[in-house]
Amino acid sequence: MHSTKENSAVITWLYVCCGLVFLMIIVGAITRLTESGLSIVEWRPLIGALPPMNEEEWQRVYELYKLSPEFEKKHFWMDIEDFKNIFFWEWFHRFLGRLIGIVYALPFLFFLIRGWIPQGYKLKFFGLLVLGGAQGFMGWYMVKSGLVDIPSVSHYRLTAHLSLALLIYGLMFWIAQSLKDLGTSTKRTGHFCLYRQGWVTLGLLMITIFWGAYTAGLDAGLVYNDTFPKMGETWIPSEIWFYKPVWVNFFENPAGVQFVHRWLAMLTGLALFGLSIRAMHTGYKDLRFAMLGFFVFIQIGLGIFTLLSGVNIVLAVSHQAGAVLLLTLLLACMHKLRV
Repeated sequence: MHSTKENSAVITWLYVCCGLVFLMIIVGAITRLTESGLSIVEWRPLIGALPPMNEEEWQRVYELYKLSPEFEKKHFWMDIEDFKNIFFWEWFHRFLGRLIGIVYALPFLFFLIRGWIPQGYKLKFFGLLVLGGAQGFMGWYMVKSGLVDIPSVSHYRLTAHLSLALLIYGLMFWIAQSLKDLGTSTKRTGHFCLYRQGWVTLGLLMITIFWGAYTAGLDAGLVYNDTFPKMGETWIPSEIWFYKPVWVNFFENPAGVQFVHRWLAMLTGLALFGLSIRAMHTGYKDLRFAMLGFFVFIQIGLGIFTLLSGVNIVLAVSHQAGAVLLLTLLLACMHKLRV
């Protein structure tokens, strides 16, 4: 049996890691929106932890970047000072990845040696460590797709990279919530039907986030960004039937991808709000359910204004942060409802 102090230390550690992953997702959004993600064209997991420390090293990495498709086809106008600006965000994004690895691995080793990890959780924590390592490789695998011919990363790999980050975040948050229940004598009063509805809603939210990543990766937010809910003069733009077979348009055609993301967002918003209202009507007066229902409207509003602004960077980053906050609130609600 672990003491409350030991358990609190493990929970605090998990929440700190969640906060760092959340920050990394935000920095990742900034990196993408500032077109900084392809500025570092080499993979140096250890040596690359530090930025260039002198002009000679800056010139070396700049010359490497000048050989990349992005410089040759898009950023040929950049001098070394412009390059330093985009280099920073990609370096900072990678630095956060390394920092998260250290902040997770060292305390995990400490807790393991001291025997502070509760029974049944060692394998879960080790699995998170493996997922973190896989995320690093996924990030480089994504970047590599933009270093050959076309100066843009694969939107499929971008989605996989974001999805893995959210999986790690969600698992850490859920485990932290579970550890808070250890040693308490409170009887669980979950609601099976609502809990099952929560899983369906979670599935819808994740699919919507997937299509949000597709939208970002294809720059699909830059088409039909002057009208909502219609796309131009029509509800369904004619060019979403351009590719054959037709279903490909909803994955690779910018107009089709935006169309799917728009209406998935509306459907998911209804599902989230419905879960919130039903839970409160059933007797769950917990603040987290009210916050879930309220924040749905904030997130939809951020999405609409991001589109109509031509993907303003502040709004776009806020929209991505909102997706993570919605996920957090939904997981907190589901943990309360579990039976």
